[in-house]
Amino acid sequence: MTAATAPPVPVPARLRPADLGRLAGVGLRTRKLRASLSALGIAIGVAAIVAVLGLSASSQAGLLAEIAQLGTNLLTVQNGQGFNGVTAELPLAAPGMIARLPGVQQVQSTGQVGGVSVFRSALIPAIETNALQAQATSVGLPAAVGTSVARGRFLDAATAHQPVAVLGAAAAQRLAIDRVFPGERILVGNTWFYVTGILKPAVLAPDIDSSILIGYPAAQRYLGFDGHPSTIYLRASDGAVQRVDGLLADQANPENPGNVQVSQPSAALTAQAEAKSAFNVLFLGLGAVALLVGAIGVANIMVISVLERRSEIGLRRALGATEGHIRVQFLAEAILLSLTGGIAGIAAGAAAVAIYAHAKGWATVIPPQAWAGGLAAAILIGAAAGLLPALRAARLSPTQALWSL
Repeated sequence: MTAATAPPVPVPARLRPADLGRLAGVGLRTRKLRASLSALGIAIGVAAIVAVLGLSASSQAGLLAEIAQLGTNLLTVQNGQGFNGVTAELPLAAPGMIARLPGVQQVQSTGQVGGVSVFRSALIPAIETNALQAQATSVGLPAAVGTSVARGRFLDAATAHQPVAVLGAAAAQRLAIDRVFPGERILVGNTWFYVTGILKPAVLAPDIDSSILIGYPAAQRYLGFDGHPSTIYLRASDGAVQRVDGLLADQANPENPGNVQVSQPSAALTAQAEAKSAFNVLFLGLGAVALLVGAIGVANIMVISVLERRSEIGLRRALGATEGHIRVQFLAEAILLSLTGGIAGIAAGAAAVAIYAHAKGWATVIPPQAWAGGLAAAILIGAAAGLLPALRAARLSPTQALWSL
């Protein structure tokens, strides 16, 4: 037979993506339990990554939304420390002086009452103070700090002169008081005060939550309070916040402005929300460990699969499959196995974020990098874990594979 009449060399058929997907699916469906257990490690790792990033983003979005709702125009003025390290006092006239600044809309204050402990009963040991503090307050405080009364009522011009107290949210919990009953009393120092109200949590002024609030006149009359404010809360018009901020120290204490601390609670909380993301690294590391364990599981199942399916490999090679066909087949199985675990992990992580965010009243936020990173990690892990078994399967010659029958 001459070269002109020689039959053409057959070209191996290409393995189409649809055929490749069916082959990979058959390989996994025939070993469902083993494949499920191997994919579980990938699912746990991806779920941890999605949950950590999703919860962080959701909590930050919830906090920022709450801050925006409460307003970012709240400023606080507090007494600082003098050169000798002793806590300085704000002047008695400081709230009134601050109220004269252009752009200031509301001014309210509290004053720390020192040397006074608060107890539910006179029988409680003196050392069990529950870290509660008594503070004198002006009567318009809740509106200024962005909170309101959860139970009962707040102080007014009449009750501010009487032995009457309002509990912060945390203070009420520590005293085991969840509602206001007629005649409910607490012992503040050596004087019994009637409880008339319980506040909701004050996000922008957390010190109020653990405080027992008493009117200025009553604190001076019954607890020996000197009348000096320790914290002044003020609301400025949105366009005047920065200007007012720069004037507060001099206006509150003209003689010693360096002894005054001025802050914007919303800015501090925003920075705190952003700082929380630093802790995500630890949890992401735990997710990476789970992904590593999952990768080992995928590699293990693929190595075992090659050993168990030598006859299948030999038969396919004898029927014309090339080394490339075998290599791509087993690599596709590993990627499909890992990708299945990744998709399950994304669904589980997103569900966990949605449930927790709903319970906390946050908006559910799943950052794109969470689910996209989870899918990419799953594909890369599947490819890396399945590469060596795929190469090993492709090197088997038809005679070697069929001889093992």
